[in-house]
Amino acid sequence: MNMATLTLPKSGASAASATVLRWFRKVGDSVKKGELLLEAETDAGLIGVESAVEGILRENLAPVGKTMNPGDALAVIDPLGSIGETVPQQLITLEGKSVTKKKAPGGKVIPILMPKAGQSMEEGVIVKWHVSPGAQVTKGTVIFEIETDKATIEIEATDSGRLARIVVPDGGSSVVLKPVAYLAEKDEDVDAYIAEEGDGGAPVEAGVDVPQAVATGLDRDGRTIAPAVTTETGRVKASPAARKFAAERGIDLASIGAGSGPEGRILSTDVPKQAPGRPVGSSSLQTGLPAGVVVNRMSNMRKAIARNLTLSKTTIPHWYLRSCVNAGELMSFYRSQKARIGCSVNDVIVMACARAIMEFPLMHSRVDGESIIQFSGANIGIAVGMDDGLVVPVLMHAEKLTLADLAMETKRLASQARAGKIENMGMGVFTISNLGMYGVEDFVAIVNPPEAAILAVGAVHEAVVVKDGAMRPGQQLNLTLSADHRLIDGTLGAQFMARLKAILENPSQLIS
Repeated sequence: MNMATLTLPKSGASAASATVLRWFRKVGDSVKKGELLLEAETDAGLIGVESAVEGILRENLAPVGKTMNPGDALAVIDPLGSIGETVPQQLITLEGKSVTKKKAPGGKVIPILMPKAGQSMEEGVIVKWHVSPGAQVTKGTVIFEIETDKATIEIEATDSGRLARIVVPDGGSSVVLKPVAYLAEKDEDVDAYIAEEGDGGAPVEAGVDVPQAVATGLDRDGRTIAPAVTTETGRVKASPAARKFAAERGIDLASIGAGSGPEGRILSTDVPKQAPGRPVGSSSLQTGLPAGVVVNRMSNMRKAIARNLTLSKTTIPHWYLRSCVNAGELMSFYRSQKARIGCSVNDVIVMACARAIMEFPLMHSRVDGESIIQFSGANIGIAVGMDDGLVVPVLMHAEKLTLADLAMETKRLASQARAGKIENMGMGVFTISNLGMYGVEDFVAIVNPPEAAILAVGAVHEAVVVKDGAMRPGQQLNLTLSADHRLIDGTLGAQFMARLKAILENPSQLIS
């Protein structure tokens, strides 16, 4: 039997190169048709590559960190039941817009996927469709909106064509990277495509509670629940979010049965919203409280923040490093540039961080299990305060921007975030949190997972500056770096902070 050689397809209409970030399967593993094999980064963002055949992964030709061009071989697969050739595999933009698929019998069909807007996102809710079945869709136009834990996000079409079918309607939800609709010239082509691909989408019913299933071992239709899938050590296979939810709700993961994730892995959407016999919203904290005390439910955003930061503090070995910057030159530079381009002090700090980050490869990397993923640019998260919490849109490739362009882009990202539209969420390597506008001079921040570090920026304040043994009035800025010690050790952190301090104390080099 011949082997199937899988190659890197074009990313949309462009022929962009892609750097491999991680593989989801290793040599010798069996792979299924349509299974996500690897994740890579292009200039436009993250992409995922799926296998177009079922078989055994015999050879990995694209190790982590290697940059590939369209047409380059990615892997060799020993296919099951068919003669192998060079096979064009499926490409997904992980921001979740659409995929490129081979033609189904009778005509071309393009599935539109539920986007994966962030590392921890497992499912999303369709808030509103902007087009109806039968309408023509133009590439680049907004076709629907989704709601995540943190925001409402508009999704644009990456292909033009006729919207033949919507499989997840307004108010419905779906696991990520599953079809929510299809583009096709004829409705019958969609039926043929689904029959061939065996993928009719995986919609999730919104707001469904199944405590009865947990209590009786039966699903809503009275069928026996398949037993939970376990590892060799006997641990139930479940996502971190699912474990968190189950623990909060007092539910034994084993009682849930097989999950809807790959190989029966339990996802957060599989966990019932309440334990058997426990009313929704019940809490021991709500009993025996004095009069006048108000108990409110957490918002979805606040729950997401709680989960992410608890995960960060319990799984990331934090360490901290503080630096004091002589801010006289910084403020003079800022005032001159503000009059010219309308930038903020934070914009200057973001630009300085971007320059410093690119001098140290591990500073634009992230830890993934036992792998280190190095990104090609300084993708910097900008912490934006909201009435209900904090969100972090990401400024992509900040090192390539002029100060004027950076200032304009950070304003746009913050404005979009406050409107509920968070861009490039989960794609950062480093976050900047600035509380200086509130008069805070010094604080410590928590790493925004899965990033490598976060910089806490205080207010520029008056201070006595000592130079060459003489004291004089001046201005200072306190910076505190919180870093992931698995990736950034003391020497690297100190070198980075020294370089950042040098740039900020001589900021004219940012426009030289």
